[in-house]
Amino acid sequence: MEQSVTIEGLVLVIDDDPACRAALKELFESVGLKVQLYASGRTFLEDSLPDASSCLVLDIRLPETSGLKVQEELAKAHIDVPIVFVTGHGDIPMAVRAMKAGAADFLTKPFRSEDLLDAVFSALERDRARRKERELHSTNRKNFESLSARQREVVARVAAGDLNKQIAAKLELSEVTVKLHRARAMHKMGAKTLAELMRMIEHCDN
Repeated sequence: MEQSVTIEGLVLVIDDDPACRAALKELFESVGLKVQLYASGRTFLEDSLPDASSCLVLDIRLPETSGLKVQEELAKAHIDVPIVFVTGHGDIPMAVRAMKAGAADFLTKPFRSEDLLDAVFSALERDRARRKERELHSTNRKNFESLSARQREVVARVAAGDLNKQIAAKLELSEVTVKLHRARAMHKMGAKTLAELMRMIEHCDN
């Protein structure tokens, strides 16, 4: 699935019941959310996934491709979108399997509109946090790769807890040169404090 347009607050709905799809669309649009509807899991998997904070409202029992199979296919493709399962035929083993596989929530029909909206807003917030974390990691990694080999060596020794004097001895540099490399590394990484630099470096390694 490719990445495409940017939309905020997008709910992807997969349900084979036209009346249910229409009702969910009306509910989500009533609170200002964008909605994309799909009648089957296969249609969804063949479509492009928008590059946006989104969540998937997924009926667990679908013809051809079940909701659990859709969840499995997304995991195989490394597509991380929060899933809120809804079903009128769910059972405990199904719910356990879905939640263990990372589902955000599992609601059994009939459910209150408020409960579904709560689950969806929670899932959207989770996705926003994930996307923000991914963006931060990408920025830190890009900034780290801009460091010179020597700057990386100095930063690595700082991260290991070495003092400037110890780093100078190990790398056969003067303390002034070590301080200069460290200062330049902090500038390139956009770190205002040494503690912030360490968090950024740790973030790059995760």
